[in-house]
Amino acid sequence: MTRRAPTGAAVLQPEVTRSITEAVLDELAEQGYARLSMEAVAKRAGVGKSALYRRWPAKQDMVIAVISEFSLDHAVIADTGSLREDLREALAGLVDWLTHPRFSRILPDLTAEAVRNPVLRAAVESAIGNPRRALGAELLRRAVDRGELAPDVDIELALDLLAAPLYWRLSVRGAALEPGYLDALTETLLRALPPPPAPRSR
Repeated sequence: MTRRAPTGAAVLQPEVTRSITEAVLDELAEQGYARLSMEAVAKRAGVGKSALYRRWPAKQDMVIAVISEFSLDHAVIADTGSLREDLREALAGLVDWLTHPRFSRILPDLTAEAVRNPVLRAAVESAIGNPRRALGAELLRRAVDRGELAPDVDIELALDLLAAPLYWRLSVRGAALEPGYLDALTETLLRALPPPPAPRSR
């Protein structure tokens, strides 16, 4: 016998979730995290506040869920068989993430807010920072397995080296990328990362 869902049970319609997601991104870009409200998101999405609360218990949960999905969707971790090409693709994906029309306005505000709010900082690190770094670590470990990097490469330090130049240039300085910048950065990173030990001569 097929059991029916109880009368009044929440059915989370994908199209409504998409509308809310877009509204959250728009509100974050325009108002910032501190001024964002559930009421404003609901109004922009054309739904009642109950539609938001059926999905997330509070503003922070809603924002983290939306930004996490957006950020992981924009994490490009290629497996080309070459560390050089993998790095180049990863850097291009990082540029797309950091220069996205809305996200480029959201990230600086969210970063500043996280400095003042330890709970938010922990949530951002857990839902966004750690998953993206885990994907980058896979890229580096594959290079170790292929014999392109030293087995004792410091993965955490290497991940900082990969992300820091673009974050500083794009999000902090607001500088443009000249033609050939990503190629030059790729070559610089390859020189900075520890190569595998040279084979012993017999």
